[in-house]
Amino acid sequence: MNVVVLADTHAPRRWKGCPARVAEHLRGADVILHAGDVCTGWVLDELAAYAPVHAVKGNNDGPDVKAPETLELDLAGLKVAMIHDSGAATGRWARMRRRFPAAELVVFGHSHIPLDHFEDGLRIFNPGSPTDRRRQPHGTVGLLRIEQGRLVIADIVPVT
Repeated sequence: MNVVVLADTHAPRRWKGCPARVAEHLRGADVILHAGDVCTGWVLDELAAYAPVHAVKGNNDGPDVKAPETLELDLAGLKVAMIHDSGAATGRWARMRRRFPAAELVVFGHSHIPLDHFEDGLRIFNPGSPTDRRRQPHGTVGLLRIEQGRLVIADIVPVT
C-alpha cells in the first residue's frame, strides 16, 4: 500500500489547488492521510479524486472540514493514529505512546517541521507542509509504503 501524508496545506491562502509536484505523488497513492490544517473542506474533495482520504481536524480548520480531532485506523495491517497537534517537542514520543498505546505509527502536523522518529516499536511522523515551509528549506510531503502489516518505507520528500 502506497500512502501519501500531508499536513498544514492552509487553503486557500497557501494551497490554491493541488501543486503539480504534490499531484505527482498523489497519482500513485492507494490512500492519503491529512494531519490537519486543511482549512477549507474543498481540499479534501480535491484529494479524494486521487485516492481515499483520512483526515483529522487542525486548529485552523473551518466548520466545513468534516474530520475528527483524532483518528485510529488499520492500514494494510499497520495500526495508525492521527492527531494534528502532538504538543511540545520535548516528551513528544512518550506522550504519543501514552495517547495511542496500540499505534505503531502516529501521524501529526501543526509545527510544519518534518520529523520521522522511530523508537521502541513506535514511529512518530510529521510530513511538514507542502505549501507553508516556514523556516524549513523546502515544502514537503510524506511517502509511506506498507507491506504485510509492516511499514517498509517512510520518507519525507521535498516538493518545492
